[in-house]
Amino acid sequence: MTKKILKSYAELVAKVGANVQKNQEVIINASVDQVEFVSLVVEECYKCGAKSVTVDWATPPSILKNIVKYETVETLAEVPNWKIEKIKHQINTLPARIHIMSSAPDAMKGIDQAKLAKSRMMSYPIIKPLQDELNNKYQWTIVAVPSVEWAKKVFPELPKKAAVDSLWEAILTTARVTSDPIKAWESHNKNLLDRCNYLNSLNIDYLEYKSSNGTDFRVGLMDESIWCGGGETTIGGVYFNPNMPTEECFTSPKKGVAEGKVVSTKPLSYNGELIENFYFVFKEGKVVECHAEHGEELLKQMISMDEGASYLGECALVPFESPVNQTGILFYNTLFDENAVCHFAIGRGFTDCIKDFTKYSNKEMEEMGLNQSMIHVDFMIGSSDLSIDAYTKDGKKISIFKDGTWNF
Repeated sequence: MTKKILKSYAELVAKVGANVQKNQEVIINASVDQVEFVSLVVEECYKCGAKSVTVDWATPPSILKNIVKYETVETLAEVPNWKIEKIKHQINTLPARIHIMSSAPDAMKGIDQAKLAKSRMMSYPIIKPLQDELNNKYQWTIVAVPSVEWAKKVFPELPKKAAVDSLWEAILTTARVTSDPIKAWESHNKNLLDRCNYLNSLNIDYLEYKSSNGTDFRVGLMDESIWCGGGETTIGGVYFNPNMPTEECFTSPKKGVAEGKVVSTKPLSYNGELIENFYFVFKEGKVVECHAEHGEELLKQMISMDEGASYLGECALVPFESPVNQTGILFYNTLFDENAVCHFAIGRGFTDCIKDFTKYSNKEMEEMGLNQSMIHVDFMIGSSDLSIDAYTKDGKKISIFKDGTWNF
């Protein structure tokens, strides 16, 4: 991949993804094997006027496996004062955050998932109040860069270099790194906004999903639910793009209002392991049955993380002919695979999917039906014959999706 193209991508990440503001602090999360691209992003952040740029290098899976293996659950769950003070500093300064993903989808295979889950459940009550103070107040973006391990997972038949080059090409194509990527994103965001505005005009009561693979499902929306998509705006008024790529119009459903079966159409990479060929059965909004051909114990563990982990937090609409799906590639990475086809998410709902959310407390939004959980995990259910009908509050039935794509 040429330096010129990578610089263009780095500029897009800083300007359009995070939209770094003048005199703003920036925090970049990345793997240690991505120094070259991280250096380009750092430079672009400074060109945007960043006050400072800090890189938090992620712990490699090989080291993290030993940490989980040898530390006690109590030690893993500890949140030392320096971590708390670090988050408090972010609450006070609201830095832009850039997450650069590159790890292999099953890099944590063999880890003690139950031990890791228990430690996170123990630390969550300490971290959550701090996270709530940051919610919707700062810009963040998630982007991707190939690693050899990830590239070989996606293209196992290719030599290492060819696999990495092919994954680079797919990432840049789906992230709209064109001859004028900034203009391409402006047009794309407008298209998603127009679709969200139409969906919001319908006053939808509930959605009905059906496809030949066994999905037969109804999910209700809150009276206050709104559809969002593309770029977002912080409470302070700064526009940014949290996911690059993104193809979805999404909302948060009403907790307790979901009935039927949803069948996955792509593998799920969760906590560094793959869950494949699975389904959920919902009753009164809650998962009452699940099965997976591979990774079933991890799937059951996922929906047991807390009370809200077995309820839905997101409904997302993505056309089957999305640019991500058109690549014909199974990325084994949720950032991409969730933007290939329609999906749901188990766990936490989005506060900004409630109209005028800044006027309400977290408790008031929970009473409206917004689900709360320590997890938010997307899983893909889109297919070429998926149909989605919207039933409005005034009794109308409107086709939203037909044969896997938009029907308006």
